Amino acid sequence: MQLIDWVILCVTLLFIVAYGAIKTRGSKNVEEFILGGNNTPWWTVGLSVMATQASAITFLSTPGQAYHDGMGFVQFYFGLPLAMVVICITFIPIYHRLKVFTAYEYLEQRFDVKTRTLASLLFLIQRGLGTGLTIYAPAIIMSSLLGWNLNLMNFMIGLLVIIYTVSGGTRAVNVTHKQQMFVIMTGMFITFFIILSYLPEELSFNNLLHIAGANDKMNIVDFSFDPEKRYTIWSGIAGGFFLALSYFGTDQSQVQRYLSGKSVKESQMGLIMNGLLKVPMQFFILLIGVMVFIFFQFHEAPLHFNPNNVELVQNSSYKDEYKNLEGKLKSVAEEKKEISMLYAGQLHQDYDNKELHNRLIALNSQEKDLRDDAKQLISKINNNAETNDKDYVFLYFILNFLPKGLIGLLLAVIFSAAMSSSASGLNALASTTAIDLYKRNVTSVKSDKHFVDATKLFTLIWGVIAILFACLGTLFENLIQLVNIIGSIFYGTVLGIFLVAFYIKYVKGQAIFWGAVISQCAIFYIYYIDVVSFLWLNIIGAVLTIVLSSVIQMFMNNSTPPPLTENEI
Repeated sequence: MQLIDWVILCVTLLFIVAYGAIKTRGSKNVEEFILGGNNTPWWTVGLSVMATQASAITFLSTPGQAYHDGMGFVQFYFGLPLAMVVICITFIPIYHRLKVFTAYEYLEQRFDVKTRTLASLLFLIQRGLGTGLTIYAPAIIMSSLLGWNLNLMNFMIGLLVIIYTVSGGTRAVNVTHKQQMFVIMTGMFITFFIILSYLPEELSFNNLLHIAGANDKMNIVDFSFDPEKRYTIWSGIAGGFFLALSYFGTDQSQVQRYLSGKSVKESQMGLIMNGLLKVPMQFFILLIGVMVFIFFQFHEAPLHFNPNNVELVQNSSYKDEYKNLEGKLKSVAEEKKEISMLYAGQLHQDYDNKELHNRLIALNSQEKDLRDDAKQLISKINNNAETNDKDYVFLYFILNFLPKGLIGLLLAVIFSAAMSSSASGLNALASTTAIDLYKRNVTSVKSDKHFVDATKLFTLIWGVIAILFACLGTLFENLIQLVNIIGSIFYGTVLGIFLVAFYIKYVKGQAIFWGAVISQCAIFYIYYIDVVSFLWLNIIGAVLTIVLSSVIQMFMNNSTPPPLTENEI
């Protein structure tokens, strides 16, 4: 990195933190600190909702996901717009009418305190893990590529978030989300057009997509009914719908964003904005990953993108074997570049040469085999090493091929995304702890200032916990998938509780509590035996909770003796 990159990175981050802290300092009461004084316009609500979900993992992992597996991951979001409509019709009016600070307050009014506590604890567990992961994800990758100390990176990201979240609460989170989304989307658009400028001038954009399609990167929709396939249109619409319904409808980190809206209409418009823009945004980010793949059809790519693993091999007895694989990859890359140029020239003349097409596919298959061989070498050296390098692809491209200045901007994008999602997580964790656990169990009368101070303290505590979890974390198969797996394990049960609360009025507190407990245990077991894609866990958890609580309630009604008649008395 050059001096200009450091200047852009530091100025961008410090401005966001300072602006958020100064603009929103001095919240006088709980409503202002947690709900932002219910004064947030719809477009800020929409941007804040998008920024909360768009963590650094989105911008690190998603392009790498597309680089390896193509555009199919976008199906994961197909159920989201429909979920936004349901939440706008059902959830938002109820939350606003009851004037709740958290989604889980409603559950005590509808059921009882133990159901409210159960839902709160499930949220705190999964959001605590998720918030730590949003700090850890960019830290581990950037520390690997830049040579920075991992724990220092975790601490730095966590500290920046804690500063303005503690000082300004929800208003600070909402205000900074606007700047963060501007930085994020500006950086991604600039990167996209720079990648295009690096590709052969004679190629049209349609030609580029044709090359991507020849390598199975443009298979956007999969109509397969195989339940073990992770991303299909059915799992996207059904599983994605339930996951989005639970995440946006019951997760306090999202609910708190639109509870701060000026009115029901402003909150609804903010969510509809998210529903309209989220799928195109994810499609665009995946497309950047595909463009990076095409870029490496004409430029040499490393055998393995994770520098930690490369260093591990080079310091081992397998270094000669690894070097031999690198030599073979170089030969494949040179031929692939030549074939790609010939194929591109033919495409430019509107002629799809099948022989070149098939040769290009064969070369990419050889490249994949060489990369798999490299992963096997890494596993021989360290059986616990994470050989999946998807999360390193995009950042490798940023650091090695983008011009001076833009590297600093893209790193600011990654940090901003990490801060936006982490701030929302901490804000929601603190609010839930303060309102659903602390305030609910405080017997003596306390002032509003006391609960504001308590919420700030809980923000600090959860910030420290998130940093500690980030320092203890380990890299998983793919970070964008890990975040969604964690959510899917817990969200289905919580969503089932809320759906029963809204639509099945005869189910009472005792039945829903035990139905939810049994359902959550069942989800843990189903995930452990790994029989279905994680997206289906959302549907299974919600349906199990609804069915079990309904059955338990029927048994309880049947076992309850009828009231005594006058003659029996």
